[in-house]
Amino acid sequence: MRALNRRLLFALFFVSGFCGLLYQVVWTRLAFASFGIITPVLSVVISVFMLGLSFGAWAGGRWVGDLTRKTGYSAISFYALAEFVIGMGAFAVPKLFALGEHFLLVLGQTDSLQYLFFSAVVLAFSILPWCVFMGATFPLMMAYIREREPRNAESFSYLYLANVLGAMTGTLLTALVLVECLGFRHTLWLAAAGNFLITGISARLGAAKRADRRPGMTDHEPGLPTPDTPRASPPCAAWILFSTGFISMAMEVVWIRAFAPVVKTQVYSFALVVAAYLGATFLGSLLYRRHLENKAPRPIAELLVLLCAAALLPVLANDPRFVKANWLYAADPVSTMIVLASICPFCAVLGYLTPGLVDQYAGGSPREAGRAYALNVLGCILGPLFACYVLLPQVSERSALILLGLPFFGFYFLSCATLPRRQRLGLGLAAGAILACALLFSNSYEDRLLKSDKHAVVRRDYAASVLSSGEGFEKLLCVNGIGMTTLTPITKFMVHLPLAFHRGRPASALVICFGMGTTYRSALSWEVSTTAVELIPSVKEAFGFYHADAAQVLQNPKGRIVIDDGRRYLKRTRDRYDVIVIDPPPPVEAAGSSLLYSEEFYAVARQHLDPGGILETWYPGGDLLAARAMVRSLCESFPYVRLFGGVEGYGTHLLASMEPLDRLTGTELAARMPAGAKKDLLEWSPAQDVTVWLDELLVREYEAGEVVHPDPRVRITDDRPYNEYFLLRGQQLY
Repeated sequence: MRALNRRLLFALFFVSGFCGLLYQVVWTRLAFASFGIITPVLSVVISVFMLGLSFGAWAGGRWVGDLTRKTGYSAISFYALAEFVIGMGAFAVPKLFALGEHFLLVLGQTDSLQYLFFSAVVLAFSILPWCVFMGATFPLMMAYIREREPRNAESFSYLYLANVLGAMTGTLLTALVLVECLGFRHTLWLAAAGNFLITGISARLGAAKRADRRPGMTDHEPGLPTPDTPRASPPCAAWILFSTGFISMAMEVVWIRAFAPVVKTQVYSFALVVAAYLGATFLGSLLYRRHLENKAPRPIAELLVLLCAAALLPVLANDPRFVKANWLYAADPVSTMIVLASICPFCAVLGYLTPGLVDQYAGGSPREAGRAYALNVLGCILGPLFACYVLLPQVSERSALILLGLPFFGFYFLSCATLPRRQRLGLGLAAGAILACALLFSNSYEDRLLKSDKHAVVRRDYAASVLSSGEGFEKLLCVNGIGMTTLTPITKFMVHLPLAFHRGRPASALVICFGMGTTYRSALSWEVSTTAVELIPSVKEAFGFYHADAAQVLQNPKGRIVIDDGRRYLKRTRDRYDVIVIDPPPPVEAAGSSLLYSEEFYAVARQHLDPGGILETWYPGGDLLAARAMVRSLCESFPYVRLFGGVEGYGTHLLASMEPLDRLTGTELAARMPAGAKKDLLEWSPAQDVTVWLDELLVREYEAGEVVHPDPRVRITDDRPYNEYFLLRGQQLY
């Protein structure tokens, strides 16, 4: 190939990788909106994405030779077709998600086997075809390179380098710029434009090449290795490729959960973890290419022992003695850099090892490269599922990372005989020392709390690690290391306030987000039919830690707790309520939180309110611009909105209704409350009279018109989650 052509192919695969990660990021978020913000949805999206890449890589390598020989077309013409089909997925997938969501609404809760099975089927049907074509791009482009340079045996690593660089750029730009500026829909359109640009350029190259090809022409010229020719691949190459994919993707799932107390739960935090992973992988691949040009690649055994050590560095770095890991919401930049830097050596070694193994295994053959890459991606499919459903429900994140790192020691012992004795001994001792430190001296945020608080309890499930700690009013609920709530009268007012404002005697209430169960418990004090919806099973199981009468409350025939995504529950239920209470998980910029603040969500909630019904939502404080956007979206959805500051001096209660909300005094509100509700409201009150306690809240009212931003674009919708993406506009904290 000419140098210009090499640069062009690099650019094409860079854009292809950019679009691929953009699709994964946006499709995952759209899947959350349609099927629920639950771990099974995330796991299925990632696994289906990887399944498509695996099958596409295998099928593309298997059939590209037959296609080019029988048709006379260049392989790059089929590559152009694949990119065109991928681009069409930008328009098709959102529509398929909408159809699938409608189909799944008749099924049970999100933790039911029936729902999990059929949601996986719908997600696979929606995104698998496009991912298959993404996977096929590698062998198709390799076949084109073989047409131009028949003796090129390192084409995979060259394309892998471009693809990883594009993927890293796509991850960062999507999270940092594109969604905030364009919204999800137009961001998908931009990716489609990139695919169609690749299609046009590739089709032009294919047309120029077609004149040089004849039907029946073979790719295997004299002197070239055929797919059946033995290659000098290292021992256990196939198993190493599968295992590195499996372990790396499983570790990525564990990293995101383990690092949450440090990097927090913003979309930028997740993007930084993925970008660090891909950036280090790119640097490792770049180093491999340079060593390859100098004909001095590092031995496989040496790389494996480096993996042994590098896999355990995040265990040592994510230690509260070195980083600021706490339940507060503010992330410390230095601590964030430390934990992100800790994954880079592991990813860099993988970036060096994976393309090197595929190059050696395939020798430039598209068929063998597709088979090898498919093995690697097959591991990437199973790794996240294993981490979510087998490993993390049983052990801590620290233990999970240590267990995942152990197989590399086995691979090293199987291959270390190829190294000089002194090098073998030195590297082995170094890796063993790091393993000993990880086992004996490392600590974690969870370990520290469990040691310092004899009452603390950890509960684990497929969705999260739930930590309950403290005594009395110092009790705390943490989910994946992020503080959710404490025992506070604010959570009592969340339900007492709208029920008291309701005209007539209320009969039903819905609480979205169970938390410590305080709001659910307070609603039952009104003797109304109460439903609570909670996403994480272990949060429900922790109810008894916070309330001594939890067992009695759970036996109340008027109450029930549903494990489901709150938004999805509203879409699938036919029930209507006098009061709907929403307490979105803090902080306000948490990833996915806008799905409980958006105009589309309020429209669904409005349909499930009885005449005169009231929706109450809670804004915890933080970003003033996000608050103004949230209030605008609420005011656009309901004609009557009232705002009250929290009794403890932070946060805001927002009441919304389709009918006017009476202007009542504390005395008038108290007169509407049954005796049990008054007793519950005063349980943690410094006041001895419920009227005084209610008046203290009422004087904190302020007008919605004072908060709504004058710019109509400052609002929260599903397409533009204003509260989550704020980097360019900045935050105004209060």
